[in-house]
This record gives sequence, C-alpha cells and structure tokens, in this order.
Amino acid sequence: MTHRPLEGTLRPVRPHPEAQWEGPPAPGEVDPAVLGALLRRHGWQRRGGAPGRYGRWTPPGQGGAGTSLLVPESRAFPDSDDLLSEALVALARSGTPSAREVLVGLTVPSDEIRWWRDVPSGPAGAAPWSVQEQLRSGARQMLLACALATRARAGYYGARHRRSAAALLESVLVGSAAEGGSLTAFVPVAVARPLAVRLHQALYAAREAIDYQRATGGMDAFDGAVEAGVSRELTEALIILVRGAEGARIAVDWAPAAGVPEDCAAGVEPVEFSPGDLPVLREAGARYLREEPSVPVRITGTVERMRRSGPRGEGAVRLRVIAGAEVPHVRLTLDEEDYRIAGQAHLVGLPVRVHGRLESRGGFRRITGAGGVVPVQVDEAERDRLMKSLQENLDFFEEACTGED
Repeated sequence: MTHRPLEGTLRPVRPHPEAQWEGPPAPGEVDPAVLGALLRRHGWQRRGGAPGRYGRWTPPGQGGAGTSLLVPESRAFPDSDDLLSEALVALARSGTPSAREVLVGLTVPSDEIRWWRDVPSGPAGAAPWSVQEQLRSGARQMLLACALATRARAGYYGARHRRSAAALLESVLVGSAAEGGSLTAFVPVAVARPLAVRLHQALYAAREAIDYQRATGGMDAFDGAVEAGVSRELTEALIILVRGAEGARIAVDWAPAAGVPEDCAAGVEPVEFSPGDLPVLREAGARYLREEPSVPVRITGTVERMRRSGPRGEGAVRLRVIAGAEVPHVRLTLDEEDYRIAGQAHLVGLPVRVHGRLESRGGFRRITGAGGVVPVQVDEAERDRLMKSLQENLDFFEEACTGED
C-alpha cells in the first residue's frame, strides 16, 4: 500500500537481511590467514608447526594439552583443504566458548565488540543475575545509541529514528560470555559496519571529552563530540555500565576478512571508563537533553485518537506518522476548526497533514503550534485499510468527534 501525500516523500522501508547460523563454512570458503587471525584474537596459542606451511594451535587455558588444530598458513600447502576441514570439525565439536566465536567470525564476517565490567564475582566465579542483566542492558543501549548516530547526528534523539536503529540491531549476534562480567557482540560487516565504526569513534570522543572536562572544568568538548556520535543516549549507556562497578572497558576488533575501515585504528587498547567519570557523564547527558532544539516539521499521519472536554473548542489528537518525521507517533493540540477537519478526514479514511514544531521535551513525541490541517489523498487500497480500521473503532471516534467523554 502506497501513500501519495500532496508534497514530500514517504519514509522508505528497506528489507533487512538477517544473519543466519547454518553451521561452519565449507573449507573452500575459508581463508587460512583469516582463521589464524581469529584464533589469535580469541586467545588460542600457536605452538609449533612447520614454518611457512602450517601451525599447531591450542585453545586458551590448556597449556598446550588437549585439543589442537593444524591450520595451513596459505592455500599453497597441498593438503590445505583437508587440514581446514579437520580444523572446522574440531572447532564445531569443541566445548570451548572461543571455538564457537571463531566459527561465528568465519561464517558471518563481523566486527567484534567486547564489553567488560569489573565487578566482584560470586561463589566459584559465578556472577549475580543483576550483574549480567546490567551488562547486557548497557551494551544494548550503547549499540542502539550508535545505531541512532548512523541515521543522524544529535545530542538527544528521544523517539526519533528508533525504528530504523532497532532494525539495524537485528543483524547483531551475541557471543558466549566466558564469565559474568564480559560480553561479545558480532556486528556483520555486510549490513552493519557503520554501527561498529560509529561506536569506535564515539567511545574515543567521549573519553576525550571527559578527560577535557576533568582537566579544565569545561564541557565544550561534548559539543564537538556529537559529530563523532556522542549523545545523551550514549552517556546513559556508559552510566549503566559503570554504575556499581569498579570500571568498564569496551573494545572494537575489526573483521580480518574486511580489514580496518577508513578513519579508524587497528590494534588499539580498550577504552576505559571509571566511577570517577559518572558525574561528568550525568552532566553531559543533562546538557544534551537541555540544549537539543525543537525542529519545524510538516507531518503526514493518520488519526489514532481524538479527545476534548466538550462539544466545542480545541482538542487533543494522536497521529501515527507516515512521513515528515522519524518518530512513530506524535501528540498535538488542535483548535476547533483543525480538530473538526482531522475528525472528518479520519471518518472518510484519509490521513492529514499538519505543520508545527516537534518538541524535544518529552522525547520528540509532541508537536506544538500545530495548525494548517488538511486531508491527504491516498490510493484506494490504503483508503480501504483505513476505513476498516475506522469501522473496528467506530464508537470511539463517534464519541471523540462529538466531544462526549
């Protein structure tokens, strides 16, 4: 169903590919150099082998005993496919968490993001439930904040761009945590590398802005950090990760098969944040919330709710946004004439267009100074759908349009 507003274009809907886990890749699809790089990244140790031909790798924590893999250094080695096949089978059968993470990196070439929270462990190294929940909550919010920054740059997003940012996260895979205080996410290069790049740059910009504030007392560096992806949403994610911990670290490792993206560094240390950073992060978040301006908009949407206190005068309306702003719904107050037009448009199955200012207060969910309501023509299929929706909620709209409460 396609809307045809009188002006402007509709928000495009992009099909989102999903990364599928279907077992290890075929040996012929594996680059031995990439496999070696992933093994090294995940703590495997090379312990001998024929130089220039193959190496013997053992998993972390075994001191050379137990499982080992023979991995060719290149496909020039005559038996490279056989060795790769045996190595892939051994990884698939291994109970080592790092083995599955290596397989994920081979199957879905991904940038890897790691979080660590330094917290006291429970009995026998077990982590309290709340520690793991806090780690996952902070990590997800951080990914969402950086996904938002791939859509636009803002100090505070509120409800804006949430739908497209959340869709970007659908391709991210979660690795097995070796312990309660760590977590790994695999960000597929093909669909979500901009997310990993934005996170990498935003973390360093946030760290530099915090250091600047703690050294000089000035918050100016946070203004420039917005361009790198720092926002209130990111500061809130960092607060979640650091609060109640001795510190938190975040690292981004680039997919060996894709190389290092432009304007990013390879092999850098994790970015660290400590409890001493919390006051600055809270101040920065409040500053972003306070200073993000409202924006003029012209929105096309369908009426979902109408309410006023009597049969005359202004009334409140809720619209489902079709075009004009990257938010799913908005609320607005209309004068008597515009309220009447909005009600009539809905009764005949038409969206409306309205102009005003999308207010940052409340998360960009309200339009102030709304006016100029006009019906918008749509195709027959969409009009039929709207009329069906009206019939399902006819009593509500009859009450709303007559002012009965």
